Amino acid sequence: MTELPERRLMLVHAHPDDESINNGATMARHAAEGGHVTLVTCTLGERGEVIPPELRHLSGAALGGHRLGELREAMAALGVTDFRLLGGAGRYSDSGMMGLPDNDDPGCFWQADVDQAAGLLADVILEVRPQVLVTYDDNGGYGHPDHIQAHRVAMRAVELAAARGWDVPKVYWNRVPRSVAEDAFARLERDLPELPFDKSASVGDVPGVVDDERITTAVDGTAYAGAKAAAMRAHATQITVADQPYFVLSNELAQPLFTTEYYELVRGERPAGREDDLFAGVTTGEPS
Repeated sequence: MTELPERRLMLVHAHPDDESINNGATMARHAAEGGHVTLVTCTLGERGEVIPPELRHLSGAALGGHRLGELREAMAALGVTDFRLLGGAGRYSDSGMMGLPDNDDPGCFWQADVDQAAGLLADVILEVRPQVLVTYDDNGGYGHPDHIQAHRVAMRAVELAAARGWDVPKVYWNRVPRSVAEDAFARLERDLPELPFDKSASVGDVPGVVDDERITTAVDGTAYAGAKAAAMRAHATQITVADQPYFVLSNELAQPLFTTEYYELVRGERPAGREDDLFAGVTTGEPS
């Protein structure tokens, strides 16, 4: 086996850009500190809405190819070299928003056999042997079918990998504490007149917001705020980032850009207090 760094973090996301919005600071921090960061993206986001007018001609496979280029640029900004598409490029396509006819496409991720897709992901887990895996909750954070499916596949892959020889010690779901979101939106309302955006989103538009007591871990990525913003800017078809810590998606509603990123530990021993390190309590080192 190729020698691996002591700390090994894996993230499972639905589309290019999800990783930078949710975990960009965490990824940049662990990469800079010498950890091995593996990103597995389940689709190329072929049905995403395109923001820049000059790129709106892109759709389907052409958009997916463009977004793969954006993903490469984002990973360069974060210092991450190990990023993969589940089953290879084009294996699973974007399913579109929930309730659309796109969900019925037999090639879309929503229609994937969970055990088959999880087996592909388990192969990566067995190769990398992460001590920490990060993904979404069972609602995918906000109900998108690909996010829900990514959750199902990731959690099943952890089970399959354990049966095949690698038990991932800690699994986290992406979260945002409600008090943090409310404070950030209060600041956004004050700052909005100075921003290049006209309207604000609301706390309910942010995926993964939960009551504060659900949060087990807060990763301070302040030192990597610039890297996160650069990674988000790389996903130019999907995100517009202001000079201040705010951004918009295709709905043109301003949201806060969080540089401290929050998690809920769902596999592993829950801490008595709030952790500041995803690897807290984990024995690190080369896997046997």
